[in-house]
Amino acid sequence: MTGWRLSVILGLMRNRLTDELAVCGFNAVAAVAEYHPEKINRLFFREERLKQFTKVCKNLAERKRPYKVCEDEELERICKSSHHQGIVAMIEEPEILGAVPEDIEEWAQGKIGLILHSVGNDHNLGAMVRSAAFFDASFVVISEADTEAQLTTSAYRVAEGGMEHVAFRRVRNTAGFLKALSRQVITIGAEIRARWRIRDLGAIVRERAAILKTEKPGIAVVVGNEETGLPKEVQEHCSALIRIPGTGKIESLNVAQAATLFLHELYEL
Repeated sequence: MTGWRLSVILGLMRNRLTDELAVCGFNAVAAVAEYHPEKINRLFFREERLKQFTKVCKNLAERKRPYKVCEDEELERICKSSHHQGIVAMIEEPEILGAVPEDIEEWAQGKIGLILHSVGNDHNLGAMVRSAAFFDASFVVISEADTEAQLTTSAYRVAEGGMEHVAFRRVRNTAGFLKALSRQVITIGAEIRARWRIRDLGAIVRERAAILKTEKPGIAVVVGNEETGLPKEVQEHCSALIRIPGTGKIESLNVAQAATLFLHELYEL
């Protein structure tokens, strides 16, 4: 890495034309290194992390890509976060493709996933992706209109490696997409005023599966903004609306917590 300076790195980070994203945090970087090492363009780490990332450093050297031992101050400047845990990888900017009919056909074959409508928070996105990976959900659909719930450095860190285990798709119009999706996939809307409770989820899935004439249906949980919930036009295109009952002392759970409970219930079916 002779002659390769940190100031150059910071300049590249500020230039959108480089199409790169900083991934920080041990589990997040370790997952990228294990499952998609080809995505890593550069690697920065504290000296004690070298043993854990020797393989990826060798891979970078073979590809003539740089890596560097850094102090915490440098790592924080690189990833713009103090939560780097001694490791930062610069990866190719993630590209989220638009959902297509072929995706729906694949998901209808017993896949489980999340549809996020205007969640508006990259930390919540990361937390939901972590839960999705833990409970074997395979896809996450996000809205193009949601400028905050995107694949950011923070989302990767909070996901703790989950980003490498789910497929992302984007849609322009959630309601229109759900209208098409619900013809082949069971879509469960999380709605605090719904008649059905989460304990009814199994019965609803079996009933809808019979209508779809399949023993192993695809299922998507639809969650919305914590303040406004799912708009009426989105609710209307869900197969069913379900609530998580509570004491009523507060109006609802955090959206990531709610999604996790639904994913757990589906995992146990």
